[in-house]
Amino acid sequence: MSKVIHTPGLVNIKDHSPISATFTVEPLHTGYGMTLGNSLRRVLLSSIAGAAITAFKIEGITHEFTSLPGVKEDVVDVMLNLKSVRFRLFSAEPQTLRLTKSGKGVVTAGDITLNADVEVVNPKQVIATLDDSKAKLVVDVVVETGRGYRTIDDSSSSKASDMVAIDAVFSPVNRVRYKVENTRVGQMTDLDKLLITIDTDGTLTPREAFEEASAILVNQYTALAGQTRVETTEPLTNEGAAGDNDEPPELMTPIEDLNLSARTTNALVNNEIHTLKDLFSLSDAELKDLKGFGSKALDEVKEKLAELEL
Repeated sequence: MSKVIHTPGLVNIKDHSPISATFTVEPLHTGYGMTLGNSLRRVLLSSIAGAAITAFKIEGITHEFTSLPGVKEDVVDVMLNLKSVRFRLFSAEPQTLRLTKSGKGVVTAGDITLNADVEVVNPKQVIATLDDSKAKLVVDVVVETGRGYRTIDDSSSSKASDMVAIDAVFSPVNRVRYKVENTRVGQMTDLDKLLITIDTDGTLTPREAFEEASAILVNQYTALAGQTRVETTEPLTNEGAAGDNDEPPELMTPIEDLNLSARTTNALVNNEIHTLKDLFSLSDAELKDLKGFGSKALDEVKEKLAELEL
């Protein structure tokens, strides 16, 4: 095992939708797949900045445990729907917005009157349903920025006596899952590959969330490292190990992985033929001249390469 801890690379980003993507990070030092995956997941779910409604007020209603005239939902249902509205907030200051709707119909987040500092990401989110043509709903909401989750007791909006404070989920990341697979670079077969899938609420892209979480971790660990610095290395790749960036990584496949007979495998290895690259560098005549390698072994190798479509 190499004593060097190589710098990994972000080798692939697979977009499933505008709000979901899988990131592939490799090659990682042995065991680092789980270390990085768990760290990134925790930060992604708890520490990415976002915006949410922290308090609301419905005209004519003094507390949340009541019903609304002309409205199908009660106040608690309206409150839960308001918590599902997602915002982009371009100001550090809390913003107070108003929603006004009259007449029979569905009330959505798109009915909220916005200002230059606020944008609604999911305007089709249902807030309430007016079932009376004479009904009128007027709602004031306070939108703030934050990180992670904030309880009612911690809400600054609770200081306003005419506002009903609600617990807020600021995190724009809805779900994170990761898995660790084995990978190899040349003769190094004990490396990790991390695949991490991020789903967001649409207020930012999965890549933005991934990069922000990585930056948060870098800042935290840099503060703990003091003046100590570890020399960084270039990302380890199959191409770099092979010495030719134009060669496909399959050429570095070890002979032992071809599942040849033990006699044929030993004959190749004993003649310093360790990878497919070494094998392809010899002609049929040169292979036959190898010690312990005959026509039957050559036929076996050709059949195996044809089976693997190499």
